[in-house]
Amino acid sequence: MLPREFLRENAERLLREMPERFAGSGIEEFGQLDRRRRETVTRLEEKRRRRNELTAVRGKPSPEALAEMKALKEEIKELEVDEEKTSAELAAVETRIPNVPNDSVPRGKDETANRVERTWGTPPSFSFEPKAHWDLGPALGILDFDRGARLAGARFTVLKGAGARLSRALITFMLDLHTKEHGYTEVYPPVMANADSLLASGQLPKFEEDLFRTREGYYLIPTAEVPLTSMHRDEILPAAALPIRYTAYTACFRAEAGAAGRDTRGMIRQHQFDKIEIMTFASPENSYEELERLTSNAEEVLKRLGLPYRVVSLSTGDLGFGAARTYDLEVWLPGQQSYKEISSCSNCEAFQARRGSIRFRRSEDEKPEFVHTLNGSALAVGRTLIAILENYQREDGSVEIPEALRPYFGASEIRY
Repeated sequence: MLPREFLRENAERLLREMPERFAGSGIEEFGQLDRRRRETVTRLEEKRRRRNELTAVRGKPSPEALAEMKALKEEIKELEVDEEKTSAELAAVETRIPNVPNDSVPRGKDETANRVERTWGTPPSFSFEPKAHWDLGPALGILDFDRGARLAGARFTVLKGAGARLSRALITFMLDLHTKEHGYTEVYPPVMANADSLLASGQLPKFEEDLFRTREGYYLIPTAEVPLTSMHRDEILPAAALPIRYTAYTACFRAEAGAAGRDTRGMIRQHQFDKIEIMTFASPENSYEELERLTSNAEEVLKRLGLPYRVVSLSTGDLGFGAARTYDLEVWLPGQQSYKEISSCSNCEAFQARRGSIRFRRSEDEKPEFVHTLNGSALAVGRTLIAILENYQREDGSVEIPEALRPYFGASEIRY
């Protein structure tokens, strides 16, 4: 959430300069609602002050004073109702306005304006036509899309045998790397969260249609970013504790309401998937240094697995709701002859912290400040699995296991 004072001074400028990000967000309504609320508060204070003047007069009030007091009572009641209603509308609008992009973010209306920052690795060359994972997996007997659809529906997959073992190996490999070498504390949070947690991380109210909700009012988390962001909700942290770094493995659940017709084949876009998340709470002056660190931690997973990838800066029109800057890591998939997103690493600055009241204090006599929150996928497990299948496939249909993963998987290859 953005500070009200900031929006008061900059709403019109933001809408004018970045319509690709702010048009239709509610920022258009902010100015009118804010002015209406302030005018109502001013009138309310005037009426209350006049009422206090009349009640402070000693002696029996005159008929005129009694009549005025009666009228003031009704006017105050009406103004209080109006102020409460306008304040609620204003607060609702504020929760729908996205974060302001950092000055370093490329300007543009959509993903076509994204900027490739760097690439790593060389896409493998094959002496045969490489297959996509939706052909490789079923042929090896490790991915079963038909049974996934039978058990649940479209966009669900059953992993069997070596497929399930490969997924488990990737989870353990990633967690070990982040905890033993990158300095993150492992967390195993609930995969259901309350509305306050989703509001703090920015999924509510904007993305409610993409969430699965239980009868009891809990939500299945779309990413571990949700519970990790709220680990310190409504807390004031000591400055000495920063940065705080967490990593978590969770299942994630997304309705994919806006993804009709996109990536319908295979495991690219699923309703349920596994992911390793990394999260940092940082001081404002160090958060962009932390973004580079966090991104490099996610990149290291791909490097250890020998998977070619590129790092892309998202443009103002493609940037996520709560992010001030985002790097996407896109892994090369030979079977599809394209790069596909496998991680997003974002600095949300104080946007989430303001929504969740996550603050820190530099010293006992100083006013608390909002922390900066950063998050990234490191990595999406299913997409890493299919990247291994496609990049390490052989002509006979078998798949080599990356050397770094063999101690976790227990074998050097997958054969039918």
